[in-house]
Amino acid sequence: MFAKIFGELKAALSLRSLKIRIFAIILIAGVIPSILMRGAIVNNYEEHAVNNRISMVQNQLLVVSNHLLNNNYLVTYKSDEAVYRNSRAVIDAELEMISNLYEGRVMIIDSSLKVIKDTYGISDGKTIISEEVIRCLRGENTNYYDQEHGFIEMTTPIIDASAADKEGKNNGKIVGVMLTSISNSSIVETMETLNRKSMVIEQLMIVVMVGFALVLSVVLTKPFARVTDAINEVKAGYSDEAISVPDYTETAHIVDAFNQLLKQMKVLDNSRQEFVANVSHELKTPMASVKVLADSLLMQENAPAELYREFMEDIVSEIDRESRIITDLLALVKMDKKVQDLNIASLNINDLTELILKRLRPIARKRDVEVVFESMRPVVAEVDEVKMTLIMTNLVENSIKYNKEHGWVKVELDADHQFFTFRVSDSGVGIPEDELSHIYERFYRVDKSHSREIGGTGLGLAITRSAVLMHRGSITVTSVEGEGSCFTVRIPLTYIAS
Repeated sequence: MFAKIFGELKAALSLRSLKIRIFAIILIAGVIPSILMRGAIVNNYEEHAVNNRISMVQNQLLVVSNHLLNNNYLVTYKSDEAVYRNSRAVIDAELEMISNLYEGRVMIIDSSLKVIKDTYGISDGKTIISEEVIRCLRGENTNYYDQEHGFIEMTTPIIDASAADKEGKNNGKIVGVMLTSISNSSIVETMETLNRKSMVIEQLMIVVMVGFALVLSVVLTKPFARVTDAINEVKAGYSDEAISVPDYTETAHIVDAFNQLLKQMKVLDNSRQEFVANVSHELKTPMASVKVLADSLLMQENAPAELYREFMEDIVSEIDRESRIITDLLALVKMDKKVQDLNIASLNINDLTELILKRLRPIARKRDVEVVFESMRPVVAEVDEVKMTLIMTNLVENSIKYNKEHGWVKVELDADHQFFTFRVSDSGVGIPEDELSHIYERFYRVDKSHSREIGGTGLGLAITRSAVLMHRGSITVTSVEGEGSCFTVRIPLTYIAS
């Protein structure tokens, strides 16, 4: 019991399960975009926040740079020392305010790379050699965001606009650089808050997607479960009716294929039952006749020799009839075997047809039936000679036996680039239209009394059709009752094994 439950659970959780695949696809399709979206939102916020911070600080530094120039902050000596100190103190306060506001550091560097002001107070009067400063003095502004160490570094040129010419070809001279480093702690804190909230939303989305994927996978696979249940009911014998699950096109196709198979199995089962009944009847009838004849002889003590001879001839006839039935049954069983039993060889069909007609013409002459052979072209094909002989013999012999006196049988042979055609037409009794679909059934006779009279077993056309199908060919018939029949066999010139 536990082993069965474990096996079913293992099968359900297997990636071969359609339900699991649908569940996984929906879950992945829902979760991955949410994860990517969260990462994109956080990264986009960080980039946007850093650019805004740089732009904001740059604007404030440009204002300060104007104050620096207006107050001659970069000039070391002034005639009015008191005024110079007061203006310097005001600017220092602005720089300290910016430094404190953004938790950073501001350095004022003149054109000789000398540090005029350091808000940290550790580099005043020193010379700084920095690639960013040098590039800024040449007119290139640089911004650098160090995410690992948590700061933003930027350079702001101090431009003396009074040096610009009147023609506007020169916008001014860069007399110094403001090297600024600011903290990104506020951005990081906002990102952490945003990340936490997005994580919560993402987890909620995952939970919702898991539930949605679970429900949808069950709902979408339910029609397939109904198909399985219906097939199991038929397999268990509870029902033999056609099933219907039209929910999806796929289930409709599966159900249609199964119903066709079920119908074919019913036909096969009925055919098998009828075949067994017919075999029993056909084999029992000659034996019953033999017993009646033998009992009749035994009941007559002084029966004349002529009567004995007559009865013995009838007994021999019944035994021959039973022998023919058994021979045909054995041939039919052999036909039902795999096609690997075919002995395929290249054969001249014209010569084979001539040989068969030569054997059958004495039978035709007894019934005054004319047999005509018409060959359109030489035909060489890859066939089994024994079974091909059986096909031709059965069709021609039937046309002779079920013909009218002074009738005719016409045999035609033709071929194209793929198939050869063997056609047998006659002026015989014909086949009723409603019986054409049954003539290949085993033991089926159109005219039962006439068939027994000429010794037919009802197996000839069944054997012929099986031999044709073994060659990957086809057999068709057209007939008008009272006027005659025409059987057409088409067989590939080159045999291709499956």
